[in-house]
Amino acid sequence: MKYIDEYRDAALAKGLLKKIGKRAEQVKQPVTIMEVCGSHTQAIGRYGIRKLLPDNIRLISGPGCPVCVTAVHDVDIALFFAGQQHTIFATFGDMLRVPGTNGNSLQHVRASGADIRVVSSPVDCITLAEANQEKEIIFLGIGFETTAPTVAAMVMQAQRKGLRNISVFSVHKTIPPAMQALMSAPSIKIDGFLCPGHVSIIIGSDAYAFIPEAGKPAVITGFEPVDILEGILLILEQIGAQRPAVEIQYSRGVSPAGNPKARAVMQAVFSPYDAEWRGLGTIPGSGLALKDAYRTFDSLKRYSIPEIISEEIRGCSCGDILRGAKTPDECLLFKKACTPVNPIGACMVSSEGSCAAYYKYQ
Repeated sequence: MKYIDEYRDAALAKGLLKKIGKRAEQVKQPVTIMEVCGSHTQAIGRYGIRKLLPDNIRLISGPGCPVCVTAVHDVDIALFFAGQQHTIFATFGDMLRVPGTNGNSLQHVRASGADIRVVSSPVDCITLAEANQEKEIIFLGIGFETTAPTVAAMVMQAQRKGLRNISVFSVHKTIPPAMQALMSAPSIKIDGFLCPGHVSIIIGSDAYAFIPEAGKPAVITGFEPVDILEGILLILEQIGAQRPAVEIQYSRGVSPAGNPKARAVMQAVFSPYDAEWRGLGTIPGSGLALKDAYRTFDSLKRYSIPEIISEEIRGCSCGDILRGAKTPDECLLFKKACTPVNPIGACMVSSEGSCAAYYKYQ
């Protein structure tokens, strides 16, 4: 507890806010900083950090929620898989209420009788496959570089065990290509990035070298208020010195090289492909598909999928919010038709979603 309290110390936070205020006066012009991670968005809301910053410092949320960035078409494919007979569809809990076309969700399909199981770990699917030999187990592989290695390890384990009734529908995505896409978007002005902590434990700070090469500062921070405030201060110091770099504030968890063993497992099973992101469109090399050596575990290659015509939900601004073009309170549905009890968009469903954070804390 003492360890955590150190990063929630009120006096230290106040001192950082004073330093941020002085730096903001020196910078003078408006500065827009994107926090890429959904956990950062939650922490920023919880501790009221946006309201504490100087007027010329603006924080916007990015595509750091894997549930939120899952494209509507991928949700529709998941609904198709989940509705098949003799199938157990396994997923993490956050995906249950994510709406597809016409507002359908896995929760609706389960209420209609589909066997949909919420698992806490991909390894749970091994147990399901062994205990239900007469059924097909389809796991919705979702998440960034933090989750993908555990799914890869599960696939390798299934192959070693000779399991033939398990497959993965992979909608895994990687963060750096999305950040590169954001930097090249002409309509979005981002002056600096608060890079995700958990993802960076795996990929390391070296993976973000393209950010300072493009003249933007980047800081990898932890998830406590002192972490985030220190990250903001470091970005402002880089702007003031005109020396963009990738700095590690979250040194208790992140190193320049990251976790090579976890990446090796991920790279052994997955290969990059051009993936569709909600709000960002198709980003080259940003998705993770199972390699041919594991094709029997790839749901997309294992099953025949009919043509599915997908449509975004009218009036929902989730896509604009994920790329920083809008804030949740600029969406016409926010707090009206769209609430945590009745979520219309994915950004309100997930615990890491921007709309959920704004609704709860703002």
